[in-house]
Amino acid sequence: MASQPSQDDDSLSPPPITEDRVLRLEDDRFSSDTVAVVTGAASGIGRATAIALAVNGLTVVGLDVDEDGLDGTVETVESLDADGRMVATQCDLTDSTDIEAAVDAASEEGSIRYLANIAGMQHIASIPEFPTEEYDRMMDVMLRAPFLLSKHVMPHIEATDDGVGAIANMSSVHGQYATRDKATYITAKHGLNGLTRSIAAEGEGTLRGFSVSVGYVLTPLMANQITDTAEERGISEEEVVEDVMLGQARTKELMMPIEVANLFVFGFSSHAKHLNGGDLLFDGGYTHTYE
Repeated sequence: MASQPSQDDDSLSPPPITEDRVLRLEDDRFSSDTVAVVTGAASGIGRATAIALAVNGLTVVGLDVDEDGLDGTVETVESLDADGRMVATQCDLTDSTDIEAAVDAASEEGSIRYLANIAGMQHIASIPEFPTEEYDRMMDVMLRAPFLLSKHVMPHIEATDDGVGAIANMSSVHGQYATRDKATYITAKHGLNGLTRSIAAEGEGTLRGFSVSVGYVLTPLMANQITDTAEERGISEEEVVEDVMLGQARTKELMMPIEVANLFVFGFSSHAKHLNGGDLLFDGGYTHTYE
Protein backbone atom coordinates (compact mmCIF):
# COMPACT_ATOMS: atom_id res chain seq x y z
CA MET A 1 0.00 0.00 0.00
CA ALA A 2 1.26 3.49 -0.82
CA SER A 3 2.49 5.39 2.21
CA GLN A 4 0.12 8.10 3.37
CA PRO A 5 1.24 11.43 4.87
CA SER A 6 0.94 12.34 8.52
CA GLN A 7 -1.50 15.06 9.56
CA ASP A 8 1.26 17.66 9.69
CA ASP A 9 2.38 16.91 6.13
CA ASP A 10 1.65 19.67 3.61
CA SER A 11 0.32 17.00 1.28
CA LEU A 12 -2.78 16.76 3.47
CA SER A 13 -4.05 19.77 1.57
CA PRO A 14 -5.66 19.20 -1.83
CA PRO A 15 -3.98 20.77 -4.87
CA PRO A 16 -5.39 24.08 -6.13
CA ILE A 17 -8.50 23.85 -8.29
CA THR A 18 -7.75 24.70 -11.90
CA GLU A 19 -10.15 24.83 -14.84
CA ASP A 20 -8.68 21.71 -16.42
CA ARG A 21 -9.69 19.68 -13.35
CA VAL A 22 -13.36 20.74 -13.58
CA LEU A 23 -15.83 18.60 -15.51
CA ARG A 24 -17.38 20.94 -18.08
CA LEU A 25 -20.67 19.95 -19.67
CA GLU A 26 -22.83 21.53 -22.34
CA ASP A 27 -26.28 22.11 -20.91
CA ASP A 28 -28.88 24.66 -21.93
CA ARG A 29 -29.75 25.31 -18.28
CA PHE A 30 -26.15 25.92 -17.24
CA SER A 31 -26.29 29.69 -17.65
CA SER A 32 -25.94 32.79 -15.51
CA ASP A 33 -29.74 33.06 -15.37
CA THR A 34 -29.85 29.79 -13.45
CA VAL A 35 -29.08 29.71 -9.72
CA ALA A 36 -27.52 26.86 -7.79
CA VAL A 37 -27.57 27.13 -4.00
CA VAL A 38 -24.60 25.39 -2.37
CA THR A 39 -24.12 24.95 1.38
CA GLY A 40 -20.74 24.62 3.05
CA ALA A 41 -19.31 26.78 0.28
CA ALA A 42 -16.49 28.25 2.39
CA SER A 43 -14.27 25.16 2.27
CA GLY A 44 -13.81 21.55 1.23
CA ILE A 45 -16.36 19.85 -1.01
CA GLY A 46 -18.80 22.77 -0.78
CA ARG A 47 -16.17 25.20 -1.99
CA ALA A 48 -15.09 22.89 -4.82
CA THR A 49 -18.71 22.37 -5.90
CA ALA A 50 -19.44 26.11 -5.90
CA ILE A 51 -16.35 26.67 -8.06
CA ALA A 52 -17.16 23.83 -10.46
CA LEU A 53 -20.74 25.00 -10.99
CA ALA A 54 -19.61 28.59 -11.56
CA VAL A 55 -17.03 27.40 -14.11
CA ASN A 56 -19.94 25.66 -15.85
CA GLY A 57 -21.70 29.00 -16.22
CA LEU A 58 -24.16 28.95 -13.33
CA THR A 59 -24.82 31.68 -10.81
CA VAL A 60 -23.88 30.05 -7.52
CA VAL A 61 -25.21 31.33 -4.21
CA GLY A 62 -22.83 29.90 -1.64
CA LEU A 63 -24.04 29.58 1.94
CA ASP A 64 -21.80 29.26 4.97
CA VAL A 65 -21.36 30.75 8.43
CA ASP A 66 -17.68 31.43 7.58
CA GLU A 67 -17.68 34.79 5.81
CA ASP A 68 -13.91 34.86 5.23
CA GLY A 69 -14.03 31.39 3.73
CA LEU A 70 -16.83 32.43 1.39
CA ASP A 71 -14.76 35.39 0.24
CA GLY A 72 -11.95 32.97 -0.55
CA THR A 73 -14.28 30.91 -2.72
CA VAL A 74 -15.42 34.03 -4.57
CA GLU A 75 -11.79 34.99 -5.19
CA THR A 76 -11.05 31.56 -6.63
CA VAL A 77 -14.04 31.74 -8.97
CA GLU A 78 -12.92 35.17 -10.17
CA SER A 79 -9.34 34.01 -10.64
CA LEU A 80 -10.52 31.23 -12.96
CA ASP A 81 -12.41 33.66 -15.18
CA ALA A 82 -15.46 31.40 -14.84
CA ASP A 83 -18.41 31.69 -17.22
CA GLY A 84 -20.68 31.94 -14.17
CA ARG A 85 -20.35 33.76 -10.89
CA MET A 86 -20.45 33.21 -7.15
CA VAL A 87 -22.52 35.20 -4.67
CA ALA A 88 -21.47 34.80 -1.04
CA THR A 89 -24.30 34.64 1.51
CA GLN A 90 -23.46 34.25 5.17
CA CYS A 91 -26.00 31.88 6.69
CA ASP A 92 -26.34 30.02 9.98
CA LEU A 93 -27.83 26.67 9.02
CA THR A 94 -29.09 26.14 12.57
CA ASP A 95 -31.33 29.23 12.20
CA SER A 96 -34.65 28.73 10.37
CA THR A 97 -35.02 32.45 9.67
CA ASP A 98 -31.53 32.63 8.19
CA ILE A 99 -32.28 29.69 5.90
CA GLU A 100 -35.52 31.16 4.56
CA ALA A 101 -33.89 34.56 4.04
CA ALA A 102 -30.96 32.97 2.19
CA VAL A 103 -33.29 31.23 -0.28
CA ASP A 104 -35.25 34.46 -0.79
CA ALA A 105 -32.00 36.30 -1.52
CA ALA A 106 -30.89 33.57 -3.92
CA SER A 107 -34.14 33.89 -5.87
CA GLU A 108 -33.26 37.51 -6.62
CA GLU A 109 -30.14 36.36 -8.51
CA GLY A 110 -32.06 34.33 -11.10
CA SER A 111 -34.18 31.18 -11.36
CA ILE A 112 -33.30 28.66 -8.66
CA ARG A 113 -33.06 25.21 -10.22
CA TYR A 114 -30.40 23.46 -8.13
CA LEU A 115 -29.60 22.92 -4.47
CA ALA A 116 -26.51 21.11 -3.16
CA ASN A 117 -26.78 20.27 0.54
CA ILE A 118 -23.11 19.71 1.35
CA ALA A 119 -22.36 21.37 4.71
CA GLY A 120 -21.21 18.82 7.26
CA MET A 121 -19.42 18.37 10.54
CA GLN A 122 -17.99 15.54 12.57
CA HIS A 123 -17.48 14.54 16.19
CA ILE A 124 -15.70 11.35 17.19
CA ALA A 125 -17.06 9.63 20.31
CA SER A 126 -18.83 6.47 21.34
CA ILE A 127 -22.60 6.61 21.82
CA PRO A 128 -22.42 6.59 25.67
CA GLU A 129 -19.88 9.42 25.59
CA PHE A 130 -21.46 11.48 22.80
CA PRO A 131 -22.40 15.03 23.96
CA THR A 132 -26.12 15.63 23.49
CA GLU A 133 -25.59 19.27 22.53
CA GLU A 134 -23.18 18.15 19.79
CA TYR A 135 -25.74 15.64 18.54
CA ASP A 136 -28.34 18.41 18.32
CA ARG A 137 -25.99 20.78 16.49
CA MET A 138 -24.89 18.17 13.96
CA MET A 139 -28.45 17.09 13.23
CA ASP A 140 -29.50 20.72 12.78
CA VAL A 141 -26.76 21.36 10.22
CA MET A 142 -26.72 18.02 8.43
CA LEU A 143 -30.38 16.95 8.35
CA ARG A 144 -32.77 19.66 9.51
CA ALA A 145 -31.16 22.36 7.35
CA PRO A 146 -31.26 20.24 4.15
CA PHE A 147 -34.94 19.55 4.82
CA LEU A 148 -35.73 23.24 5.33
CA LEU A 149 -33.67 24.32 2.34
CA SER A 150 -35.48 21.75 0.20
CA LYS A 151 -38.81 22.98 1.58
CA HIS A 152 -38.03 26.53 0.48
CA VAL A 153 -36.25 25.71 -2.80
CA MET A 154 -38.76 23.24 -4.24
CA PRO A 155 -41.46 25.88 -4.94
CA HIS A 156 -38.89 27.96 -6.86
CA ILE A 157 -37.93 25.00 -9.06
CA GLU A 158 -41.59 24.15 -9.64
CA ALA A 159 -42.24 27.77 -10.66
CA THR A 160 -39.71 27.70 -13.52
CA ASP A 161 -41.00 27.46 -17.08
CA ASP A 162 -40.52 23.69 -17.23
CA GLY A 163 -40.21 22.67 -13.57
CA VAL A 164 -36.80 21.11 -14.21
CA GLY A 165 -34.23 21.11 -11.44
CA ALA A 166 -32.54 18.93 -8.85
CA ILE A 167 -31.71 18.77 -5.16
CA ALA A 168 -28.54 16.88 -4.30
CA ASN A 169 -27.59 15.69 -0.83
CA MET A 170 -24.04 14.94 0.27
CA SER A 171 -24.31 11.47 1.72
CA SER A 172 -21.36 9.15 2.39
CA VAL A 173 -20.22 5.56 2.63
CA HIS A 174 -21.51 6.10 6.17
CA GLY A 175 -24.94 6.44 4.62
CA GLN A 176 -24.47 2.85 3.43
CA TYR A 177 -23.08 1.23 6.56
CA ALA A 178 -21.91 2.04 10.09
CA THR A 179 -18.55 2.18 11.82
CA ARG A 180 -17.84 2.89 15.45
CA ASP A 181 -17.62 6.31 17.15
CA LYS A 182 -19.56 8.25 14.46
CA ALA A 183 -23.15 7.54 15.42
CA THR A 184 -24.55 11.04 14.81
CA TYR A 185 -22.83 11.47 11.46
CA ILE A 186 -24.09 8.04 10.37
CA THR A 187 -27.62 8.78 11.57
CA ALA A 188 -27.67 12.07 9.65
CA LYS A 189 -26.38 10.48 6.44
CA HIS A 190 -28.96 7.69 6.58
CA GLY A 191 -31.60 10.37 7.13
CA LEU A 192 -30.38 12.29 4.09
CA ASN A 193 -30.87 9.19 1.98
CA GLY A 194 -34.50 9.14 3.09
CA LEU A 195 -34.89 12.84 2.31
CA THR A 196 -33.42 12.25 -1.16
CA ARG A 197 -35.99 9.58 -1.93
CA SER A 198 -38.80 11.72 -0.57
CA ILE A 199 -37.80 14.61 -2.86
CA ALA A 200 -37.80 12.22 -5.81
CA ALA A 201 -41.22 10.88 -4.82
CA GLU A 202 -42.70 14.39 -4.78
CA GLY A 203 -40.79 15.87 -7.71
CA GLU A 204 -43.11 14.75 -10.51
CA GLY A 205 -40.17 13.46 -12.54
CA THR A 206 -38.73 16.83 -13.51
CA LEU A 207 -37.64 17.96 -10.05
CA ARG A 208 -35.11 15.27 -9.19
CA GLY A 209 -33.51 14.24 -5.92
CA PHE A 210 -30.22 12.38 -5.74
CA SER A 211 -27.36 11.82 -3.34
CA VAL A 212 -23.60 11.57 -3.63
CA SER A 213 -21.70 9.04 -1.54
CA VAL A 214 -17.93 8.92 -1.36
CA GLY A 215 -15.26 7.58 0.97
CA TYR A 216 -12.63 9.72 2.65
CA VAL A 217 -12.00 13.04 0.91
CA LEU A 218 -9.01 15.27 1.52
CA THR A 219 -10.81 18.16 3.25
CA PRO A 220 -10.23 20.12 6.48
CA LEU A 221 -13.06 18.07 8.05
CA MET A 222 -11.29 14.83 7.18
CA ALA A 223 -7.87 16.05 8.33
CA ASN A 224 -9.29 17.10 11.68
CA GLN A 225 -10.67 13.58 12.22
CA ILE A 226 -7.24 11.97 12.15
CA THR A 227 -6.09 13.11 15.59
CA ASP A 228 -9.53 12.53 17.14
CA THR A 229 -9.77 9.01 15.75
CA ALA A 230 -6.21 8.18 16.79
CA GLU A 231 -6.95 9.31 20.34
CA GLU A 232 -10.31 7.51 20.52
CA ARG A 233 -8.89 4.21 19.27
CA GLY A 234 -5.43 4.42 20.83
CA ILE A 235 -3.55 4.11 17.53
CA SER A 236 -1.17 6.33 15.57
CA GLU A 237 -2.30 8.92 13.03
CA GLU A 238 -0.60 6.93 10.25
CA GLU A 239 -2.61 3.87 11.27
CA VAL A 240 -5.81 5.93 11.12
CA VAL A 241 -5.15 6.84 7.48
CA GLU A 242 -3.82 3.48 6.32
CA ASP A 243 -6.04 1.11 8.31
CA VAL A 244 -9.19 3.01 9.26
CA MET A 245 -9.64 5.35 6.29
CA LEU A 246 -8.13 3.33 3.46
CA GLY A 247 -7.93 -0.17 4.89
CA GLN A 248 -11.22 -1.43 3.46
CA ALA A 249 -10.99 0.50 0.18
CA ARG A 250 -9.75 -1.07 -3.02
CA THR A 251 -8.56 2.26 -4.41
CA LYS A 252 -5.77 3.17 -2.02
CA GLU A 253 -5.83 6.94 -2.25
CA LEU A 254 -7.91 9.73 -0.79
CA MET A 255 -10.42 11.44 -3.04
CA MET A 256 -10.02 15.14 -3.89
CA PRO A 257 -12.82 17.69 -3.34
CA ILE A 258 -12.96 18.62 -7.04
CA GLU A 259 -13.57 14.97 -7.93
CA VAL A 260 -16.65 15.03 -5.71
CA ALA A 261 -17.72 18.40 -7.10
CA ASN A 262 -17.66 16.96 -10.60
CA LEU A 263 -20.26 14.41 -9.51
CA PHE A 264 -22.60 17.26 -8.57
CA VAL A 265 -21.98 18.88 -11.96
CA PHE A 266 -22.96 15.67 -13.73
CA GLY A 267 -25.90 15.02 -11.41
CA PHE A 268 -27.39 18.45 -12.03
CA SER A 269 -26.97 18.21 -15.80
CA SER A 270 -29.46 16.93 -18.38
CA HIS A 271 -27.13 13.95 -18.87
CA ALA A 272 -28.40 12.65 -15.51
CA LYS A 273 -32.15 12.96 -16.09
CA HIS A 274 -32.67 9.33 -15.02
CA LEU A 275 -30.80 9.86 -11.75
CA ASN A 276 -33.78 10.33 -9.49
CA GLY A 277 -33.92 9.04 -5.94
CA GLY A 278 -30.63 7.25 -6.49
CA ASP A 279 -27.11 7.59 -5.21
CA LEU A 280 -23.84 8.30 -7.01
CA LEU A 281 -21.60 5.91 -5.10
CA PHE A 282 -17.91 6.64 -5.81
CA ASP A 283 -16.31 4.93 -2.85
CA GLY A 284 -13.24 3.15 -4.19
CA GLY A 285 -14.72 -0.21 -3.25
CA TYR A 286 -15.53 0.45 0.42
CA THR A 287 -19.05 -0.88 0.58
CA HIS A 288 -19.55 -3.72 -1.89
CA THR A 289 -16.24 -5.59 -1.86
CA TYR A 290 -14.53 -7.72 0.73
CA GLU A 291 -11.49 -9.96 1.12
